[in-house]
Amino acid sequence: MKISDLLYSIKIKDLVLPEFQREYVWSRDQAKKLISSLTKDYPVGSLLFWKTDSPPELKNVKMLKQSNSYQIILDGQQRLTTLYMLIYGQIPPYYKIEDIGTDPRDLFFNLDSCEFQYYQTNFMKNDPLWVSVVDCFNDSSAINVFQIAAGIAGTDAEKFTMAQKFQGNLTRLKNINEKDMPALMIPASAKLEEAIDIFDLVNSQGTKLTDAELALTHVVGKWPLARRVIKEKIEVLDKQNFKFILSFITRCLTTTVSHRALYETIHTEPKENLMKGWNKLSKILDYLVTILPSRGYIHSTDDMSTTNVLVPIVAYLGLHGEKFQDEKSLNQALHFIYSALTWGRYSGQTDQRLDFDVSTVMRESNPWGKLIDALVDQRGRIDVKPNDLEGRTASHPLYLMSYILAKANGAVDWFNGVSLSIKPKGPYHVHSHHIFPISILYENGYDVDNHLHRKVVNEIANRAFLTADTNLSISNALPEEYLPEIESKYPGALSKHFIPMQPELWRIEKYPDFLEARRQLIAIKYNEYLRSLVSKPVKVKDKPILEIVALGESVNLEFKSTLQWDIVRNEKNKVLRKSVLKTIVAFLNSEGGTLVIGVEDNKSVCGLEFDFALVDHSEDKFLVLLNNLISDNIGPEFSSLIKTTIEPINGTKVCKLNVERSLLPAYLRLDNQQEFYIRAGNTSRALEMEEAVNYISQHWSS
Repeated sequence: MKISDLLYSIKIKDLVLPEFQREYVWSRDQAKKLISSLTKDYPVGSLLFWKTDSPPELKNVKMLKQSNSYQIILDGQQRLTTLYMLIYGQIPPYYKIEDIGTDPRDLFFNLDSCEFQYYQTNFMKNDPLWVSVVDCFNDSSAINVFQIAAGIAGTDAEKFTMAQKFQGNLTRLKNINEKDMPALMIPASAKLEEAIDIFDLVNSQGTKLTDAELALTHVVGKWPLARRVIKEKIEVLDKQNFKFILSFITRCLTTTVSHRALYETIHTEPKENLMKGWNKLSKILDYLVTILPSRGYIHSTDDMSTTNVLVPIVAYLGLHGEKFQDEKSLNQALHFIYSALTWGRYSGQTDQRLDFDVSTVMRESNPWGKLIDALVDQRGRIDVKPNDLEGRTASHPLYLMSYILAKANGAVDWFNGVSLSIKPKGPYHVHSHHIFPISILYENGYDVDNHLHRKVVNEIANRAFLTADTNLSISNALPEEYLPEIESKYPGALSKHFIPMQPELWRIEKYPDFLEARRQLIAIKYNEYLRSLVSKPVKVKDKPILEIVALGESVNLEFKSTLQWDIVRNEKNKVLRKSVLKTIVAFLNSEGGTLVIGVEDNKSVCGLEFDFALVDHSEDKFLVLLNNLISDNIGPEFSSLIKTTIEPINGTKVCKLNVERSLLPAYLRLDNQQEFYIRAGNTSRALEMEEAVNYISQHWSS
């Protein structure tokens, strides 16, 4: 069949494309090679059509001519689409612009050398020999070879010779339209399943279908609207910052329908199961993009090194009513997600590991322990050690986990106080900030050409997460200059980013010591946070203070170094009071807990001497102040649930608060604002209004 006839048949919709066909996936290089091969009279393969009286759903075609026979493109659509765009200059009617992954229409042809190249301004703009391929086939944009030759040739004879050559090359290109392409026809007696099998067999010799594409082809063959429905869902989820791709959604659908993670297991599922499974999966995805930001600090797909970690979660939710039934199962799932991301559970042997994990979910009523065991078998351990961070840069999974961990720790921007738990955009888009500026490090002993030095300079331990404006405003300032200003403006902001609070470590000559200290802090906080998600809370309120401190922070135990003494500025700072009060509110709204004031996050006892000095060195006045703060900012009705005592330890004294679970919601009322906190792992988490309403309805439902 002539190429011109084929393209015209596409234009008038005599030659159509089934819905189960994938989009235009050819690269620009493949498109260039096709047109070049045709110009040189090289063979470009045959086409495969299916003549049928009972066609499947067609792409962008609602009604055809009043005929009982249809010609459907099974193989060759990538080639035909390329030719349609280059010869007609338009998108073929079976596609929309969003279906075109790469557009080859800026391909240019050299009239002298017959070379094809995509447009490049630097050497094509002022060279008349380069002409648009689309223009070559467009009569209204006729190319005047004599005018082009006249601008180059020196004599009339040279002009005529050149013009003849240019016209011959141009004609050779335009004659592509008259070339024949062999076409094979599957008879009308073939069934849909047989056509798909032939389609897959033929495609395996060209641009091979991936396992996901073949699975989706089988799905669409039985449920024609599937591809369209899935893509519409992808667009909806994209607006919530979760950019899922077709292969991931297809994997999740396979898991939901067949209870396996291998794509091939969905091939034989009937339409009824597919549609039922999709309805379930759609609800699960809506739930995940809500619960992951609000409870898991995962605000977008950018926060995950791979979305595959969600496949076992989808499998679990599919068996349990599309939602986590309690806090325990939610926390266990988050513990698995974080661990799998950190240690690259699916970085290799993806299909096998996903299928093993999904099968575990289907087999076990409480699969989380088994899933973690499989990860330990693969990795050897799941706890993070400081040396795991040494030399690791933004390409390592621990980088994204450190961002999630900072958000879980309540981190805020250093210059505007914006919580990192809010997904900011524009000037408030989160950037990765070098605490010790790169340029200053390279000026002080580190060599930009030494790859080991570059790793040290760009290490995770030298990164903080700030909004774009803040990152630019800090620029090349030294940490010893700008970190004290930050702590002064937003007390506690540095520790929430795991910054060592010893100012001597902020000097440039102490950079190696700073990295070592920060690696330790990140590792400690990571391990404590993950353990707090799955560990059964230890009853600490009646234990001796030394034993309590030795336990370390958990879901029901938190340490604060001071009530209102600023250890960086060495002065009173009332802003610090909020950190204590919000922890009390979180314990009241959760399952209760113990707060110890006078102990650092790393379990180092600092005591309350400076806090006592602010109230005439009186322990009684300190307790009166603390109780008044609770009464004024949380409510006197909660005072009976909070027992405060002063405890001696290691030659100094700390304050212990035992907080019971409240029978009604508690709010922190401070600076004319009302905030609602709960415990999430070993941190206190502020909930937005909608989140708080949902939590309250569940937590106090009985």
